[in-house]
Amino acid sequence: MGIEIITLLIVLALLALMAVGVPLGVTTLTVSLATAILYFGERAGFFIVAANVSEVLHKYELIAVPFFVFMANVLERSGIAKSLFDSMAIMGGRFRGSVGVQTCIVAVVLAAMSGIMGGEIVMLGLIALPQMLRLGYDKHLSIGIICAAGALATLIPPSVVLIIYGLAAQVSITKLFAASAVPGLILASLYIVYILVRVRLNPSLAPIYDIPETGLPFLQRLKFMKGVILPAILIGAVLGVIYSGIATVTEAAAIGAVGALVVAALRGELNWRMARDAMRQTVLTVGSIIWLVLGAVSLIGIYNRIGGGEFLRGLLTGLDVAPLTVIIVMMLIVMVLGTFLEWIAIIFITVPIFAPVVIDLGFDPVWFGVLFAMNIQIYYLSPPFGPACFFLKSVAPKGIELQDIFVAVLPFIALQALGLFLVLFIPELALWLPSMLD
Repeated sequence: MGIEIITLLIVLALLALMAVGVPLGVTTLTVSLATAILYFGERAGFFIVAANVSEVLHKYELIAVPFFVFMANVLERSGIAKSLFDSMAIMGGRFRGSVGVQTCIVAVVLAAMSGIMGGEIVMLGLIALPQMLRLGYDKHLSIGIICAAGALATLIPPSVVLIIYGLAAQVSITKLFAASAVPGLILASLYIVYILVRVRLNPSLAPIYDIPETGLPFLQRLKFMKGVILPAILIGAVLGVIYSGIATVTEAAAIGAVGALVVAALRGELNWRMARDAMRQTVLTVGSIIWLVLGAVSLIGIYNRIGGGEFLRGLLTGLDVAPLTVIIVMMLIVMVLGTFLEWIAIIFITVPIFAPVVIDLGFDPVWFGVLFAMNIQIYYLSPPFGPACFFLKSVAPKGIELQDIFVAVLPFIALQALGLFLVLFIPELALWLPSMLD
């Protein structure tokens, strides 16, 4: 049986199992086991799958994921996000759209503290969305800001997406973090410009945040910056030790986890109940991630052993088009897969195949990793399956329907696509900072 037919059968098996409600991690693991047994026999098949899984679980860098997830959970429960938002909103002063702009800035800071998209959108949905709606902000503008700004955690270091990509592509996670920082700030800047232009053209979309504190002189408003100090120290410690070469990403993640506990203690929020809830949520989140990793790694490992990787790489490199067009084709494949697969599965299924092709075409896999993360960010928002929309719906006030969220994110998806094309055609936007680390 040709590899073309086997590829088609594997895809059909995956779709069939997902269609009947089998979890994705179990689906990929089942298909990989079945393929291995059919090809290599029962004993050898189980051994090959176990070897593939064991290899990825022994990767030291993977330990960074539970540390960063734990850090995010502690910060969420310590109330630091609310204090951060309040401080930034007051510092924004009295200009139209200030709360929307400050929400974007807070989202960047939260992304740099957590790297977890879902948790950030939930935090912003609970804290910032009611505030904007109470102040009379347009419902769709407010929703779009929350979803788009919250999804920045996909790109802003220490993004868990970039950690998993680095493991799959076998490239430096430190360089990925450095490469993604500028594109992440570009996206945040595009959101801010869009907000300011929209409210300038239509002032009714965003009333001025008029409370006594915002009317104080700038120097007097500085006393409200106390909510920013601890997050700034924590971010500086985590990213500083990474970029300076003092610690690896995994060691920096451990520093971040301990630092989050220190922050909670300084705020008087550290107690057994909070720590227990943070650890419980960390186990649940990381557990689901590990199952997806196991299934995807075992599937792609077996598929490569039977010649599937070479087959797909041959298809991509054999395309009679410009090299940049091949990159665009890869991006389109990721977008299509995003309609029915989790991002972790997409990474482990596609990146081991795509990364060698990217190198053969003469491109930098670090640059491609930034494009990949930006593409995943678009998938997070895109209806009808965008996870960001469902995360926000789970905490949205009454009266906000899923259809409202789908409509609200469309302009921001266009801005994300614009940012993706900027990095695609101007690679230096992503590569100049990593080049300074060499």
